[in-house]
Amino acid sequence: MNAGTRARLDRIGTDGRYLVVPMDHGITLGAVRGLKDIESTIDAVTRGGADCVLTQKGIAPRVHPNKNGKGYVVHLNGSTVIGPDSDDKRLTGTVEEAVRAGADAVSFHINVGSNYEPKQIEGLARVADDADRLGMPVLAMTYARGPGVDEHDAQALGHAVRLGEELGADLIKTAYSGDAESFAHVVESTRLPVVIAGGAPEGDHATLTAVRGAMDAGAAGVSMGRSIFQHDDPEAITSAVSAVIHDDASADDALDRAGLSVEI
Repeated sequence: MNAGTRARLDRIGTDGRYLVVPMDHGITLGAVRGLKDIESTIDAVTRGGADCVLTQKGIAPRVHPNKNGKGYVVHLNGSTVIGPDSDDKRLTGTVEEAVRAGADAVSFHINVGSNYEPKQIEGLARVADDADRLGMPVLAMTYARGPGVDEHDAQALGHAVRLGEELGADLIKTAYSGDAESFAHVVESTRLPVVIAGGAPEGDHATLTAVRGAMDAGAAGVSMGRSIFQHDDPEAITSAVSAVIHDDASADDALDRAGLSVEI
């Protein structure tokens, strides 16, 4: 890893742990709750303890004035839920464009096991090469997703995260397998830091229990979108997630610290 990549990787995490809040869902879902006034949401989550936020390149002018000195990641592919197939992520930007947008890192999504896997593998390989030349870290979002694939199967997830390392990523995001014991296999499948996706919101306690389990398995943090930016209090839930990741708090203690009710 070159010096520029290392320096920028430090800007999107804290002491090797990461709380990323992706808000690139405007392409996928549209201007849903939490993203219409994205400026206020970015301000809230970065005040709450997010290490960085993530958007598509066109949102960059709305990010920088509101991120409170935290890191910024530009996502480089996407799809919509109203298109032919949301698994068919297509290129939306380049590493050079991300540099011009003021990014500290780039991210790229692959659905391992889907019909689009071959092209997405080629895409991530090209992004990793371009990023290396420019000293830009790559967050590979490697999901086990496709016909007959269990998106939460630890063996499939282990394969997915290893693919990200093999193609030259610096940080890997994938789904949580559901418990610390099985997720340990996923973490052990790569030497890169692994962060878990948030998925559809299931309640504060369930969210934090998953984060705690992932951290116990050796994960390096989370890349959590809707459970944070669509929360009634984005700053408070970010603070709670941060307490688990950065302060090693339990789920209940994190909720209490953030002033959120403990409901199971």
